[in-house]
Amino acid sequence: MSSADPLWALDPQVVPGPTNSIVDVRGLRVGHHDRRGEGWLTGTTVVLAPPEGAVGGVDVRGGGPGTRETDLLDPVNQVDRVHAVVLSGGSAFGLAAADGVMRHLYAAGCGFPCGTEPSEVVPIVPAAVIFDLGRGGEFTATPDASFGVAACEAASTGAPALGSVGAGAGAECGGLKGGVGSASAVLPDGTTVAALIVVNPAGQVLDLRTGELIGARALLQGDLDVLGERAAYVLGRPDPQELAAARERARTEHGGLVPKVLATTIGVIATDATLTKAQATKVAGIGHDGLARAIDPVHTMHDGDTLFTLATGERPAPDDLAFHGLLTVAARVVTRATVRAVLAAEGCETPTGRRRSYLEAFPSALRPG
Repeated sequence: MSSADPLWALDPQVVPGPTNSIVDVRGLRVGHHDRRGEGWLTGTTVVLAPPEGAVGGVDVRGGGPGTRETDLLDPVNQVDRVHAVVLSGGSAFGLAAADGVMRHLYAAGCGFPCGTEPSEVVPIVPAAVIFDLGRGGEFTATPDASFGVAACEAASTGAPALGSVGAGAGAECGGLKGGVGSASAVLPDGTTVAALIVVNPAGQVLDLRTGELIGARALLQGDLDVLGERAAYVLGRPDPQELAAARERARTEHGGLVPKVLATTIGVIATDATLTKAQATKVAGIGHDGLARAIDPVHTMHDGDTLFTLATGERPAPDDLAFHGLLTVAARVVTRATVRAVLAAEGCETPTGRRRSYLEAFPSALRPG
């Protein structure tokens, strides 16, 4: 597709923010930490809220979630502010990374007041994990608290690295390499909506009939900047020969086009609008529509797809119509972030063979514009 195709033409007032990533929501920071080699291929990504926290919401789908502190985010429960969200590899073992994030935030005095002294706080740190066990060779090579600390120490307001980094280091998608993607949008009233997604689904990110990325039609002008010098290229349908070769490779090397593995796609949607806890939860739910526009099938019994929302409240609360627009764009940034993750991912060698990136498998999908 060209950068001027459907969504751009239909919604010309919605444009990406300065970095086209989640840090376009001012006050948020992102940090990655991963480990590769000697049996390792996994990592952790943290999204840090401003010191006072951000209103949080969550929506969990699929048959195999791995999560922490999600019940707390139910709108009927007391605490409404989140100080960080942890996204990690390592399946349930990887939830331990959140312990390190909590300790890091506690040392900085960030948390929910729980005592008589200002220092007596409990950081609120929800987390979700993907299944990537054994992809580096060692089943027990999983993130722990030290990964959370290292991700916090690496966090910044600069545009985060995308692709096979952090929690996306060991990610896969339908036999191809997965990874971390991010995208943002600035609405006509100045509100920013953004997402950071770790793409690791059991389903496919490409149309098996054509080889095209399912979510590519949602891309906005500038979304191909993840390709560096090739950002001005056009993304389209790959040559049929490449699709036939990919099908044969999947059949002979992986036993079929849909690998029989546990998976999960997780992420964070963020906005600078003022939202209630219930509204933040609704944003997370609508965000899953964005996953469904980029992954097929999605929310399977092999996935534990989980999306969080962080609302910093820097801008006013939206009225009903404006909230409808925010929801619409939230789903779109999730789709765009998912596609950008796949495009930014880099192929790598694993003990079970090479996991190719999408553009490694289908180089003809990208052509000079």
